[in-house]
Amino acid sequence: MNVKKFTAATSREALRKVRDALGPDAVILSNRPVDGVVEILALDNDDVASLASPAPDSEMAQPQPRLALDAFEPEAPSFVNRRGAAAPAVAPEHVFARRAAQPEPEFAPAFAQRMPEPAAAPVAPAFDMAAMTQMMQAAIVQAKESAAAEMTGMMSEIRAMRGMMESQLAEMSWGSTQQREPQKAAVLREMLAAGFSASLSRYLIDKLPANKDVAESMRWVKTVLARNLTTMADEDSLLDQGGVFALVGPTGVGKTTTTAKLAARCVMRHGADKLALITTDAYRIGGHEQLRIYGKILGVMVHSVKDEADLRIALKELKNKHTVLIDTIGMSQRDQMVTEQVAMLAGAGADVKRLLCLNSTSTNETLNEVVRAYQGSGLHGCIMTKLDEAASIGNVLDVMIRNKLNLHYISNGQRVPEDLHLADRAMLVDRAFRSRRDAAAAFDDADLPMLMAGTGNVHNDSSLRGVHLG
Repeated sequence: MNVKKFTAATSREALRKVRDALGPDAVILSNRPVDGVVEILALDNDDVASLASPAPDSEMAQPQPRLALDAFEPEAPSFVNRRGAAAPAVAPEHVFARRAAQPEPEFAPAFAQRMPEPAAAPVAPAFDMAAMTQMMQAAIVQAKESAAAEMTGMMSEIRAMRGMMESQLAEMSWGSTQQREPQKAAVLREMLAAGFSASLSRYLIDKLPANKDVAESMRWVKTVLARNLTTMADEDSLLDQGGVFALVGPTGVGKTTTTAKLAARCVMRHGADKLALITTDAYRIGGHEQLRIYGKILGVMVHSVKDEADLRIALKELKNKHTVLIDTIGMSQRDQMVTEQVAMLAGAGADVKRLLCLNSTSTNETLNEVVRAYQGSGLHGCIMTKLDEAASIGNVLDVMIRNKLNLHYISNGQRVPEDLHLADRAMLVDRAFRSRRDAAAAFDDADLPMLMAGTGNVHNDSSLRGVHLG
């Protein structure tokens, strides 16, 4: 066997050299780059027969690497089969003649050798439709959340801009009104000094009839306020009808003392055997003992309960009583236990009417919080307490008017039962303005536009829609 080596700058030139030297039937054994040139080892066609049938004991009898020209034409049959054995008897010259006549490739493969078993084609992973659907749903949810957050931020900015514009317009509007109708400024100072809110004051002043002086305007405002203050005409509907009443409210508002005052009125009208007292104040030191002392004086038994189950049992045992008064534990309007207390009274198995005690010395904002906390499914009425300690009462009257609470009694001292009175609407309104008349001068005309800046949307306030003007 005569193996020859050819080198050239490119494989095409090297193959041309092979064809020129050995003819088109030459067999390419190897093709590799060496030191910047292409080296090809080729075998003459005359030695093909010896390769096809080597001696059994010769070195060529073992599988040898070689390069067949079919590497340039994969669909043609190979000289050496895939297992390395000699191909069936085929005229080699026909094979090489046909292959060498074909155009040479730019780069020939390396040694022709025993070909490995072809690797199995990779199996494409199965398409998981459920996972894709889940990913799409997650993307949609995220997009919605992002859009909602952006929309919320945008709406907040729009509301802030709207509020600013309304404040500025309200301030400008009031400044103009103040110059054209100075009597309205005087009425506004009186209402603010009495403790009424700026929104209620602005609402009434905007509705004030024209061509009235300050005195006439004040009489009109007092009449409207008294008309919208709901009170109990007489106590017959409370004492004669009887029932179960629970006094509720924050700590220190005077619930226990007010309960004792109501108990004394019931005893004087119906007798001690028709009345029962219940206390839920098992936490405050001496809380239930105070009511027991009042009960002992009145000759009325006081029952102590801890929870809804105890209250159900007590009310069931006392169902033959004409009137049952419940003194509840006091807690802050911001305490979460307020909701539990309201639920306990509502689920006691009887029609428990809740009477809210409102401290006259509290601010307008605090009283509104108290009403919202204790409102629940609805209040039967309210009782004004500590009237004797209040510098102004317009704040509590304002809250009752806007929340449409029914005022039952007024408590103005610690004496039992003397310091408990039926509510007189005209007297309360007159007292609100009379007690703070000297404070009206503290509001300067230059300050009023700023105070009215936050009342631009007052006519859309739902709490003022029910105010009757005449």
